[in-house]
Amino acid sequence: MRIRTHDVRFPTSRELDGSDAMNPDPDYSAAYVVVEDDDGVEGHGFTFTIGRGNEVVRAALDALAPMVVNADLSDLGDFYRRLVHDSQIRWLGPEKGVMHLAAAALVNAAWDLSARRAGLPLWEHLSEMSPDQLVDLVDWRYLSDALTPDEARDLLTAAASGRRERIRRIREVGYPAYTTSAGWLGYDDEKVTRLARQAVDDGFRQIKLKVGADLDDDIRRFARAREAVGPGIRIAVDANQRWDVGQAVDWMTALAPYDPWWIEEPTSPDDILGHAAIRRALQPAGIRVATGEHVANRVVFKQLLQADAVDFVQLDACRVAGVNENIAILLLAAKFGKPVCPHAGGVGLCEAVQHLSFFDYVAVSGSLQDRVIEYVDHLHDHFVDPVVVEGGVYRAPTRPGFSTEMRPESLKRYAFPEGEAWS
Repeated sequence: MRIRTHDVRFPTSRELDGSDAMNPDPDYSAAYVVVEDDDGVEGHGFTFTIGRGNEVVRAALDALAPMVVNADLSDLGDFYRRLVHDSQIRWLGPEKGVMHLAAAALVNAAWDLSARRAGLPLWEHLSEMSPDQLVDLVDWRYLSDALTPDEARDLLTAAASGRRERIRRIREVGYPAYTTSAGWLGYDDEKVTRLARQAVDDGFRQIKLKVGADLDDDIRRFARAREAVGPGIRIAVDANQRWDVGQAVDWMTALAPYDPWWIEEPTSPDDILGHAAIRRALQPAGIRVATGEHVANRVVFKQLLQADAVDFVQLDACRVAGVNENIAILLLAAKFGKPVCPHAGGVGLCEAVQHLSFFDYVAVSGSLQDRVIEYVDHLHDHFVDPVVVEGGVYRAPTRPGFSTEMRPESLKRYAFPEGEAWS
């Protein structure tokens, strides 16, 4: 097994793409890894950052590389557990932080390799697995007070009988999407209004606005966006962790007349009880709570669900330790009856997370009710198998793998700091 790592960065801060109340100048980036087996088959994976610090995650990838070089990737449950439970690495941050981000990139690369070997897109590769095989992929430590392996097996078995029909249907109709492309905080009012109208014309039934820097600005922008799209379109808002609990309640109460569908990341992603308090306070106004983009691991997701602190689970393909941990989160969400609406955008996050949602529909939840995948319309041209969104829906990926392979010319041009885009 051979491993190559890359520091890839895109200068998105120049146009303020991706800007929000906590991250005003992001340069969307990827700590990127390629694993190659003895037969020359490659698996590609990455984790997402917003610029500075990407080199730290790449260094973490290099630190984990010796654990992968001689690894047996035929059992990806065992591989995942060994990678995240190495005692000395784990001391740096038990299943969180930079090492966990690096583990995500490596685990996802291993799954890309596995799906390529199987000749299937990852979502279908996972959907072909038996309930027993899927249960064996999960690390059940810390979860059994909320969900046991037997309960998960029963849940998967109950969904198994309808898999073939759901695969047929999802290929035909796709998976609902929503777009954040209209709502970056650095965009002026005219651009927000124009892009909101365009999103509806393109078939999206939900859009998202960034909020949290200035209340008067948010009221004005939200009012104009609502006027532009009309009452039948859902508008979610995202504070990117900007507020304390009381501030979140007050701010969202002021925005309530414009009918926000959810408030995303209203406070610290680690504040489970804070999310629960915000949710209780906003329920009378019909405002829902969503979070997960920065949740560090399956244990925090478990507690958010146990505390009834969220209405929507927003897993991320690259924040927790890759496919295995996200399967655990999908199972937890199904047990607690919460829709999963993944975070995407970034560099390649749309390409990756679509596979998890398609798999969730086919083999876990069996439902599309109130489920949407985030979509941001940029950087897709840098991928060999770019996401396809038409008429406001994701089309099912058909190419073998995880859709995570970046084009060689993009790896070269946007390599930091030596690439042409940075020189």
